[in-house]
Amino acid sequence: MGYKVAVVGATGNVGREMLQTLAERTVPADEVVALASERSAGGEVSYGEDDVLRVHDLAKYDFKGVDIVLSSPGAKVSAAFAPKAAAAGAVVIDNTSHFRMDPEVPLVVPEVNPHAIAGWETKGIIANPNCSTIQMVVVLKPLHDLATIRRVVVATYQSVSGAGKEGMDELFTQTRAIYVNDPVEKKKFTKQIAFNLIPHIDSFMDDGYTKEEWKMIVETKKILDPAIKVTATCVRVPVFIGHSEALNIEFVEPVSAERARSALRAAPGVSVIDHRVDEGYVTPVEVAGEDNVFVSRIREDFSVENGLSMWVVADNLRKGAALNAVQIAEVWAKEYA
Repeated sequence: MGYKVAVVGATGNVGREMLQTLAERTVPADEVVALASERSAGGEVSYGEDDVLRVHDLAKYDFKGVDIVLSSPGAKVSAAFAPKAAAAGAVVIDNTSHFRMDPEVPLVVPEVNPHAIAGWETKGIIANPNCSTIQMVVVLKPLHDLATIRRVVVATYQSVSGAGKEGMDELFTQTRAIYVNDPVEKKKFTKQIAFNLIPHIDSFMDDGYTKEEWKMIVETKKILDPAIKVTATCVRVPVFIGHSEALNIEFVEPVSAERARSALRAAPGVSVIDHRVDEGYVTPVEVAGEDNVFVSRIREDFSVENGLSMWVVADNLRKGAALNAVQIAEVWAKEYA
């Protein structure tokens, strides 16, 4: 049986990646519809290598007859249109932050908690987690199964593509301006991003954490285990695609680096590239376009009891967004449709 699939936010970075990923994967899509704002309506987007789709106006679109909606238009837009699509009979897989902490909406990473998809019928919506959370929990799951995790300390190094096309454009234009000695203008980010780091992603909260850091904390608990303690520092870096994370993990039981390495090698969606030599690790440039989450620099942390440290890298537009959503659709189509 083939499905009618609508991609909401089809002209954005994640929407375009959703269309590409959908064309590559196993969801039986007989018809694909590209939806975006009125401003983008009438334009065209690529679907796979050879097909081109005309963009339709989301505000005027009737979702009747649509089976699956892959949605990444921004939280406010999803808040308005995702319930309408679900009410019309579609399962909505939403990439925005709006529904993630709704207790009646499953928050899913297929390698970690695919069973949670069973709760989709309550509201007809399944939430895609934050990009940084996704790549982290894919790595934490096999380790948590191996030796219960007590605490995670994570520092992220997040690419500008996480801030959309505007973020990528700003890094490009600022870099060019510096090379030709033009004034550096900032519009998307709070400080210069070219040749710089910004320890600030999303808005600040009253406790001093940013909203991005809060997302990683609460989403990890919802997806994996509410007993795990998490603290995060999220940093924007001058990289176009690919998020990196330095993870420090404290376990209840002793676990060696070798046992952790073996568990990660056997885990779905994980690639271990960990050689203690020059170039024996993975960087963001090398994971662009890749589906897996890559782990390097696995080592025991002798400053705490039962601790490990490691380096985790993934393409935030693929596994951190589009691929995860399409994988959810694949599980739903196979087991819950």
